Amino acid sequence: MDATESLRRYGLRPVGSDLDEVRALLREHTARERRSQGEGDTELMRLCCFQLFSSGDLDDVLLVWSAKQASFDAACSIDIEFLLGHGLDATKAHLSASRAPAAAAALNRLRELEADGQFEDFSVEERSASYDRYYGD
Repeated sequence: MDATESLRRYGLRPVGSDLDEVRALLREHTARERRSQGEGDTELMRLCCFQLFSSGDLDDVLLVWSAKQASFDAACSIDIEFLLGHGLDATKAHLSASRAPAAAAALNRLRELEADGQFEDFSVEERSASYDRYYGD
């Protein structure tokens, strides 16, 4: 499945069991990309991350982070803002409460970018609307 087929099948805002399929697809392509850069479909991974961002489920934050960390190409393709589907403060609180080593790394990166002012004008609604335009929905 590529990004076009995924978009056709799940739309930009999947719900219910479709979200579980998106998560599985992202895990699969993250594993492929970790094995060998270019083996995973980073455009599809980007779409999956946006779909999870749109759901606003904090439990997806580390899945999106893992995808972003899969390779150099994935890091460039997947926006850090995709971790923030529930907002910056809620995401930082969620990561702070997690004992997973990846949570500390993600939290540190968010704090660095926040200190640099990257999230000053961030809005879940505006980011979502920009991707509606990007994907032509």
